[in-house]
Amino acid sequence: MANTTSAKKAVRKIARRTAVNKNRRSRVRSFVRKVEEALASGDKAAAETALKAAQPELMRAAGKGVLHQNTASRKVSRLAQRVKALGA
Repeated sequence: MANTTSAKKAVRKIARRTAVNKNRRSRVRSFVRKVEEALASGDKAAAETALKAAQPELMRAAGKGVLHQNTASRKVSRLAQRVKALGA
């Protein structure tokens, strides 16, 4: 348990940041899941629309430090690749 005042404050701050980051991560997963579902259904138009919505969300998470920049870029790239292959 934290003893000093500053340590207690740090614990409160960490709890707030954790809640915010958890919310952001959940939001990203929801957007990615929508792309996955559109891909599974074979609907290219819906997949493209979902990808357009998911891409900025992934990059925003990377910018905020929720995801690593390379991880977000990799996810966007792989989803885009799968959406492109759907039309071929």
